[in-house]
Amino acid sequence: MPAQMPGYTPAYIGRFAPSPSGPLHFGSLIAAVGSYLQAKSQHGRWLVRMEDIDTPRMVQGCDSDILRTLEQFGLEWDDAVLYQSQRQARYREVFNQLQQQQLIYACQCSRKQITAMGGIYDNRCASQHLAADNLAWRLRSHNVSAQFNDALFGAQHITPKLAQEDYIIKRRDGLFAYQLVVVVDDIDQGVTEVIRGADLLEMTPRQQALCSLLGAPQPRYGHLPLAVLQPGFKLSKQNHAAAISQWPAAEVMYKVLCFLGHPPPAELKQAPVAEQLNLAISQWQLAKVPLQMEICSTEFR
Repeated sequence: MPAQMPGYTPAYIGRFAPSPSGPLHFGSLIAAVGSYLQAKSQHGRWLVRMEDIDTPRMVQGCDSDILRTLEQFGLEWDDAVLYQSQRQARYREVFNQLQQQQLIYACQCSRKQITAMGGIYDNRCASQHLAADNLAWRLRSHNVSAQFNDALFGAQHITPKLAQEDYIIKRRDGLFAYQLVVVVDDIDQGVTEVIRGADLLEMTPRQQALCSLLGAPQPRYGHLPLAVLQPGFKLSKQNHAAAISQWPAAEVMYKVLCFLGHPPPAELKQAPVAEQLNLAISQWQLAKVPLQMEICSTEFR
């Protein structure tokens, strides 16, 4: 891992935040490489964060496997890896702050009830002042803008009901929810730009709003196209995407860079990943990344 110069504080800080619930697959490698190239092309820092807050879904040893795979593909991170599971006290501090400001409330609605509402929660518990240990907690999301400018996709207009839904920040089982911890982590790590998969695009307005609510500047957001098995089915752990740790790194990196619109010359197809990455850093432009989702070839499924 490269050492940082004493006192060196680059303006750009990016991150890659995998969930150690399964091994790194081709789709997650696209997100890792895209965020890495954007950070390094800006002479910035690239951080790795383990999003292991959802402890029942975590698989023992997957975090180490993911880190080894990143190293295998030449992706060296700056600073220590941050683990969400080790930051409960920090999340509790923010939760208590929001509670004292009366910005959150307990909710007893089940998934079945929310499905009956049309899939978007209608805030019916907001005025009931419920109190019980086994309830979820939701953030009041008034005045959340449904519009934002994406670094790749440009002007975005999210369904207002979705953007302004009062969403869960603490679950019934007592675990803090992704929507809270991801924002707190980005704030605490000083992340200036988030480059991630387009499956998270619709969540951006609520995360921007929470940044502002906590008195922090909003990162810039950019969303990469997804690798899909077929239209409507992204390559993911849930769809049993194949691990890439056993595949030839040079060939896989070449295909990732092609996917991201930065194909190396044909003679570099078998070149070491470091050589391919260095060339990509020197040529990297978000504007060259194709915006459409692409069907993955069978070897990456």
